[in-house]
Amino acid sequence: MPDNDFSLEPFGSVRRTQTGREATEPMRDDIRLLGDILGDTVREHSGEDVFDLVERARVEAFRVRRSEIDRSEMTALFSGVDTAKAVPVIRAFTDFALLANVAEDIHRERRRAVHIAAGDPPQDSSLAATYAKLDAAEIDAATVTELLAGALVAPVITAHPTETRRRTVFETQNRITELMRARVPGSTRTADGKDLGLELRRHILRLWQTALVRLSRLRITDEIESGLRYYPAAFFEVIPAVNAEVRDQLRDRWPGADLLAQPILRPGSWIGGDRDGNPNVTAGVVRQATGRAACMAFGHYLTELTALEIELPLSARLVTVSDELTALADQVDQPLRADEPYRRAVRAIHGRLTATAKTILDDRPPNLRELGLPRYGSAAELLADLDVVDTSLRDHGDALLADDRLAQLREAVRTFGFHLCGLDMRQNSDMHEEVVAELLAFAGAHPDYRSLNEDERVALLTAELSTRRPLTRPDDDLSELARKELGIVRAAAEAVAVYGPETIPNYIISMCQSVSDLLEAALLLKEAGLLDAASGYAPVGIVPLFETIEDLQAGADIMDAALALPLYRGIVAARGDRQEVMLGYSDSNKDGGYLAANWALYRAELELVDMAARNDIRLRLFHGRGGTVGRGGGPSYDAILAQPPGAVRGSLRLTEQGEVIAAKYAEPKMARRNLETLVAATLESTLLDVEGLGDRAEAAYAVLDDLAARARECYADLVHRTPGFVEYFETSTPVSEIGALNIGSRPTSRKQTTKISDLRAIPWVLAWSQSRVMLPGWYGTGTAFADYIAEGEKLGEDRLEVLSDLYRRWPFFATVLSNMAQVLAKSDMGLAARYAELVPDEALRERVFSKIVAEHDRCIEMFKAITGYDDLLADNPALARSVFNRFPYLEPLNHLQVELLRRYRDGDEDELVQRGILMTMSGLATALRNSG
Repeated sequence: MPDNDFSLEPFGSVRRTQTGREATEPMRDDIRLLGDILGDTVREHSGEDVFDLVERARVEAFRVRRSEIDRSEMTALFSGVDTAKAVPVIRAFTDFALLANVAEDIHRERRRAVHIAAGDPPQDSSLAATYAKLDAAEIDAATVTELLAGALVAPVITAHPTETRRRTVFETQNRITELMRARVPGSTRTADGKDLGLELRRHILRLWQTALVRLSRLRITDEIESGLRYYPAAFFEVIPAVNAEVRDQLRDRWPGADLLAQPILRPGSWIGGDRDGNPNVTAGVVRQATGRAACMAFGHYLTELTALEIELPLSARLVTVSDELTALADQVDQPLRADEPYRRAVRAIHGRLTATAKTILDDRPPNLRELGLPRYGSAAELLADLDVVDTSLRDHGDALLADDRLAQLREAVRTFGFHLCGLDMRQNSDMHEEVVAELLAFAGAHPDYRSLNEDERVALLTAELSTRRPLTRPDDDLSELARKELGIVRAAAEAVAVYGPETIPNYIISMCQSVSDLLEAALLLKEAGLLDAASGYAPVGIVPLFETIEDLQAGADIMDAALALPLYRGIVAARGDRQEVMLGYSDSNKDGGYLAANWALYRAELELVDMAARNDIRLRLFHGRGGTVGRGGGPSYDAILAQPPGAVRGSLRLTEQGEVIAAKYAEPKMARRNLETLVAATLESTLLDVEGLGDRAEAAYAVLDDLAARARECYADLVHRTPGFVEYFETSTPVSEIGALNIGSRPTSRKQTTKISDLRAIPWVLAWSQSRVMLPGWYGTGTAFADYIAEGEKLGEDRLEVLSDLYRRWPFFATVLSNMAQVLAKSDMGLAARYAELVPDEALRERVFSKIVAEHDRCIEMFKAITGYDDLLADNPALARSVFNRFPYLEPLNHLQVELLRRYRDGDEDELVQRGILMTMSGLATALRNSG
């Protein structure tokens, strides 16, 4: 291909079947087209010099992959490059990553359509496939009713520093996606008659001339708006539709069971409520987060009511209506619509909702219609009026009309209420302890709470929670910390009062290590009026977060002890005998490494399931997963099916973070597919036997106990016991720059420290991803396997076959290995060596990097031995295509990042250097798609 073509390199000598080439050719064509347009745009608007450098970098990157040149030549290409020229090169490769994401997503849609058209069985992870499995299982209605009681699937959106794209970039990428979908054979124009090719060029030009990242540090208000943008982009359209479909499908199969009285999909958020290590969260931020969410819900309803009124011009001269509909319509005096009762009824609803919005919202949503009608007291009242319209239509032969916009609006109100999404509150247990100690001393309850042992603390807190008197008043003279913490919880109470109890569903306690940690949070809720143990008022769930491996191991015992307290058991009873527990994937990994953390989580879930059974409560697990495998990421369907028996039971909450959110939910088709996956896996894990171990479970668990201990020891030897490791990490990765360069609103550490344990998990994982080491996703696992197998050989045992058998039969073990392989495929020790060169101490560099390389090789060797695969991505052809097609384009971004890091650390204060580093971080996160 010509060297001036900024698009895909041919497959060359890489072995691919003819069928594989034919299947992927449409995607390759799409990437070529987008790359050609981007290349033309770069040349035209940044000049031949920049374009030539981009092209040379592209060509050299592919030569590196084919081993035609050494990486040192790529290093030399950018050594001393003018920063002003380097920045547009970074932008070019970052924009290409965005466009490649579009092409890959559309290709997956295209392949699914081909399979459907061919009459192939539905794909695993689709709801259609799940329904077929449920039909084959022949489950009785009583079992389904019991297991799906209180069913909930809640993706919880969190703020994240690797998702730095601005709204303009987000919307431009979505428009390019729509245009690429419209490129079907024989079609050259958009639906409104515009030239497709010209529109693509226009939007790629807009992308090229739009700054990809902000110059200033993100504020929480920015993050709140970024999290909310997924609702008009996809959630308003998709979530109510999925909820209605799943409910109807299940009720068709079990008609007498009255399943899913509440919508199963109900999204959540942490943005504005998560103050663990984030001093920027205040009472005002909580008010803004809840208020902006409510405003968006109202805006959607008002817009839909405006359209619905136009769509229901039915005349009383031609149709009959119910008395209830007439009464609703008669609230509006509209002579010109005297014979159009449905329009007047919808207008009345619109007027009442307007009155509600003006009363409870700080902002004004669009499409207000002031009619002087009374406000709604709750979303249930709004739904009741919409139900009046629905019932009248259906009872008089117009179900076809009821099943359109009105049905979608009713489902939306059921799902989103007045609050839109539940905002979780989160704070660290150390902060609770400090504040509670001050409150108890101030009220004269105890002068030195922190001096008490655990039993004394529990006794004191239980006594205080049993009374109704508060310890303080809002105007009391407390410390700044206590005033701030109480102000935040009181703001949460205000939101619950205004928008409804689902507004603040949970209060999460980070680093929860004792029963007193639970009760301290309960005391703060009581002070704000969100808990009254005496009357059984508990709208907000108290959720322990078990994060380190030791805390995960102790979790079930802590909950047993808490539930043994009549007071705490009463709080759980007030919440329908349901206790939620959050599991921390990130800190457990940072603490003990990949395999040890995954097994600690599995063991913790098994023990928590037993705990719930002993105490006769329903357990809901909240999985604190990040995008990358080192933080619990990986394919959601496989991850959910890999849960222990009884761990799902119809309920699943999980965090969605970083660039993964845009990859999953940026537009309706992608959002539908990914939300289907969560619901499908939840139904299967709840209603089907998916573990596959049977009576051999305990033997398998013993093997993993052994492996996890070995892996943790290997990991600790590097991370916790190697002299100088912290220095190596800080100098060989951009972790310091993550904190210094305006990325996200949250500090990189919970407190000022150089200890790995105090570093937040996001920068820990992000830094290793940027440097292409990906250490949190594999380190220690290879040694554990190799030592376990070698020890077996000495004893005459074929332990390799034991592991291979577990891989074939056990979804958990297969998922652990598959996710590790994905990380290993995305890692690159050659590029990692470039980052290691940033370490000034040569002896330290050699000592640490040699360990990393050796363990990396060992992990690959063990994966291949256990699975029998020669290729790390043999079980993931989609990712294999992605790695093959796009990874040469990451090469220049990594080299430029190293070059700019070197300049920045050498004292180059050019603002363009800092901006270039930030842009490389964003570009690599975009291209890797699950880097944080």
